[in-house]
Amino acid sequence: MNIKNLKQLRTAVAPFEKSTVKISVWQLVNTILPFVLLWVAAYKSLSISYILTFAIAIAAAGFLVRIFIIFHDCSHFSFFKNRKANKILGTITGILTLFPYSKWQHSHSIHHATSSNLDKRGVGDLWMMTIEEYENASLLLKIKYRLYRNPFIMFILGPIYEFLLANRFNRKGARTKERLNTYITNISIVLLAVLLGSTLGWSSFLLVQLPIFLISGSVGVWLFYVQHTFEDTYFEEDKNWDYVKAAVEGSSFYHLPKWMQWLTGNIGYHHVHHLSPRVPNYNLEQVHKQTEPLQNVPTITLASSLRSLKFRLWDEKDKKFISFYEWKKQKKPLSISARSEMP
Repeated sequence: MNIKNLKQLRTAVAPFEKSTVKISVWQLVNTILPFVLLWVAAYKSLSISYILTFAIAIAAAGFLVRIFIIFHDCSHFSFFKNRKANKILGTITGILTLFPYSKWQHSHSIHHATSSNLDKRGVGDLWMMTIEEYENASLLLKIKYRLYRNPFIMFILGPIYEFLLANRFNRKGARTKERLNTYITNISIVLLAVLLGSTLGWSSFLLVQLPIFLISGSVGVWLFYVQHTFEDTYFEEDKNWDYVKAAVEGSSFYHLPKWMQWLTGNIGYHHVHHLSPRVPNYNLEQVHKQTEPLQNVPTITLASSLRSLKFRLWDEKDKKFISFYEWKKQKKPLSISARSEMP
């Protein structure tokens, strides 16, 4: 994409980068209030049937995902115009979603600055190896990578480790304010859990909170995974990497049913978000519809997104994801008959 097209895109998106206090406040009301009411309803339903409790917990998990999108907007200073308001709300929603605001903001900003850049992977990204890297890796590293890319570990065990354990510790080199934010978040999480556990009973608290946490965590990791792991995606070495191409070609348009789009805070318009992180989540769809170049981006649906589960390695030569099975087929030596036919 040339400089002229880049400027045109940024000019077209700029009017949507301003948040609206009225809309942001209403989104808080229609997200956090239903979550609290559903949590209470799930607790009350324990005396009736756990099947009913679990069903309500699924709905509450959807709203917790939506709370995370608000947290996510705050990290980009796009939910409110005031930076301090974003930090305060980001910290509060981070407590609810188990994410320390300042720590995540740091890693996520790096993710945006280096997304789809093969030479700058690592911070804020899911672990992805190229064919060459995998073939040159030690046996132990290959085993670790295969385990990491296993769907059960990535979408079930992974969120448990990441949200409950990894998020509790500061990164190396974190500044004092970032460290304090992590401590405040951790202490608040413990106090909230102790308050609810001691008041409602620990078994009741866990029977409600655990399914909400597990379901929302799995959905969150899936959304992040599928938005950068899909057919026809974009990855380039640093010398050929382009920010706009990485945004509109390396981030998917996840075309979801309207109710799922609403619960996930329009994050399916991920190409718009990566092009301009300052666009609030409630403006993403409008940007997509009113900016013609953004309508011609890789589009995935619920059905087609499932194919991404087989993607394991990045083929730098053909510029596409392949499965371990496809990699083995490439490595398989020619049969005797095939070799005899060669000139």
